[in-house]
Amino acid sequence: MGSGKSKSGNKHFAQKKQENGPSRGGEVCQMRTTKIIIKNLFGIQEAALDGRSVELSGPKGSGKTSVLDAIRFALTNQSDRDYIIHQGAEEGEILIETDTGLRIDRKIRPEKGSAVKVRDGSMVQTRPAEFLSRIFTPLQLDPVKFTQLSRQEKNRAILNLVEFPWDMEWIRRQFGEIPQGIDYSQHILQVLADIQAENGPYFQSRQALNRDIRNKQAFIADIAKDIPPDYDYDKWSSYPVAERYRELERRRERNRRIQRARDLLAGQDAQARGLQGERDTAVAAVDRELAAERERLTAGISRMEAQIQAAREKLSGLEQRRAERVAVLDAGLEARRAKLDADLSLAAREAGLEPEDAGALARELDAAEEMRGRLNEYRRMVDMQGEVKRLTAESEELTRKIELARELPGKILEHAAIPIQGLTVEDGVPLIRGLPISNLSDGELLELCVDLTVSKPGQLGIILVDGAERLDEKSRAALYERCKAKGLQLIATRVSDSNELEVTEL
Repeated sequence: MGSGKSKSGNKHFAQKKQENGPSRGGEVCQMRTTKIIIKNLFGIQEAALDGRSVELSGPKGSGKTSVLDAIRFALTNQSDRDYIIHQGAEEGEILIETDTGLRIDRKIRPEKGSAVKVRDGSMVQTRPAEFLSRIFTPLQLDPVKFTQLSRQEKNRAILNLVEFPWDMEWIRRQFGEIPQGIDYSQHILQVLADIQAENGPYFQSRQALNRDIRNKQAFIADIAKDIPPDYDYDKWSSYPVAERYRELERRRERNRRIQRARDLLAGQDAQARGLQGERDTAVAAVDRELAAERERLTAGISRMEAQIQAAREKLSGLEQRRAERVAVLDAGLEARRAKLDADLSLAAREAGLEPEDAGALARELDAAEEMRGRLNEYRRMVDMQGEVKRLTAESEELTRKIELARELPGKILEHAAIPIQGLTVEDGVPLIRGLPISNLSDGELLELCVDLTVSKPGQLGIILVDGAERLDEKSRAALYERCKAKGLQLIATRVSDSNELEVTEL
């Protein structure tokens, strides 16, 4: 094979058979290459391979990886290299033919870019890129790169192989909505894992709801401890407070009248004596007043000779004045006695009545006031209980959706095309026979890629291993033997101490 650094000037690979090498056997893939021709691509001027498995060994820069890059370019139209066309050539080309009649012819020109023709027997594929993407998995074109991926990238690569048709409408049908905050560019199993994850939207929303529920329940309990267990909200909210207070006041006023009547009857003699005493006291006061005036008048007679007659006339009228004033007092006494008699008569009637029990009504009103004082708190408690019920229903619905997101992977795996025997998925993490992908060694990972390569019908039975020297001899031999057992065409590269590129049939 021609190469910028290779010491070999041959245009074609010189294949060297391994002595006593095992013949091809085991499983047979549905589609094997029968011819691979590379012209003017990367560091290759011209090279050809048939359907046999080979190992390309030699020093760095001898063109080993160029063969693999050319095959990848034929299938994907992608390359990490800056220069695809061989230096000095006007066109690069790679042709791949298979035992099923498939022919892939990709050409690239500097001014026109890349173009591919795919003929499947007599049929020309009008969408060649879409057709090609269905006949291989990215893992079979670079399984060594797969071993170097992070744990998350390995998981994603494996999950992408689980074929299950879904779209956003499928998500809506399952959950009744499109859960927010989810990366829907991922595989469906990773999407479901994110939906049910602890940092997912449903789990976080449920935590917030449950926190709110606990706070409200604590507040309800705080209110409830001060409310009697048999509290009748309807009774106390419709209790006729004003009417009952009017009844209480009526009873108290009636009872006061009865008590006054009884007190009056019990002290009627003392009251009569009191009235007489008031009269006698008033008469005595009159006598004292008139005696004093008599003394003043008598003493002034000598000084008022000119007024003696008038004074005598006035003196003679004092008795009449006394009689008139005493008569007025006596009339007042009689009037007050008449009022007392009327009061006593009324008291005699009311004193015989039995007082009404105002204490029970008063206690009832006190209890009513206390119970009515709890109406607002009770309403708050009832409203909050309704809110807790609503939040609990929302939380239970989120729990249902979380459980659904946990159950759906199992249902999906029941109906999905699963390319690997022993593959299961738990919380969005693919497991091989119950073990995470990250637990596999590099050799086991490469063997996994071999299994994936033969997992689907119609798959192109080729696997490219670049840098096989990174595997220990035992793992490398196991990988080669596994490819042979699966009926795969293996093209591997290995850095060796040889001075030029060597092609060894496996």
